[in-house]
Amino acid sequence: MNSRRTTRGRRLWTFAVAGLLTVAAAAAPASATQQNTGNGNADTKPTVVMVHGAWADASGWDGVTRRLVNHGYTVRNPPNPLRGLSNDAATIRDFLSTLSGPIILVGHSYGGAVITNAATGNPNVKALVYVDAFAPKEGESVFPLAGADSALNVDPATVFDFVPYPGAPDGDVDLYLKHSTFLDSFATGVPRPQAELLYANQRPLTLSAGFAPSGTPAWATIPSWYVLGTEDAIITPAAQQFMAERAGSTITRVKAGHLSMITAAPQVSAVIEQAARATS
Repeated sequence: MNSRRTTRGRRLWTFAVAGLLTVAAAAAPASATQQNTGNGNADTKPTVVMVHGAWADASGWDGVTRRLVNHGYTVRNPPNPLRGLSNDAATIRDFLSTLSGPIILVGHSYGGAVITNAATGNPNVKALVYVDAFAPKEGESVFPLAGADSALNVDPATVFDFVPYPGAPDGDVDLYLKHSTFLDSFATGVPRPQAELLYANQRPLTLSAGFAPSGTPAWATIPSWYVLGTEDAIITPAAQQFMAERAGSTITRVKAGHLSMITAAPQVSAVIEQAARATS
């Protein structure tokens, strides 16, 4: 008897899920049509979507998120899989497709490469905001863009811990930052106790993701803003300047290391709001 009830329950659950998916699929075109008709009420603030980079997670946006929410913005910070540029961009692209209305899309570090690819062709993305981020052009990969003096541009064995992962292609591994690199180069300016927590919680990037070629850049057609950390040791200030100027970004310099969204959250929030106002 219990077995029959369990089987019946599973069938009901399967039918319910299938029904929800059917409803969602039917509603999607209507939602997309609504999104493409414009911004609607001029007083409606855009949704801010922030994408974290490698060796981090969405909690790095907490200070920025708090300020934006207090100023009336809806904020969404989806996880970045960090499995490969095309996969990561597709994940964020699909997430964006579920949102209605105008979007301000923000990326930190490797997340900048992700938004560069994820926003291409999406008319709802009104502005891109790069925060100490990669902004590659088509065919470029992120690691070579970090700059000649980057802390990453040394013997990889001195910077990374190499960790295998299931199903990895030949030669691919997960990259974790070594403790010294994380504290001395990645989390500069972050209070030591907080930096230690960030190190313990870091999420790895695959080696292959660092060398994957980028696609058509969204910054070629979408206006962009750039927060440039003048003390960044991961993506050098010179490299950031080059990418920001090439993208035609409005540049704001902050005295901060690579994690300026943590150590300079008010300034980063202000730039995001500037982008939102300028494109509303």
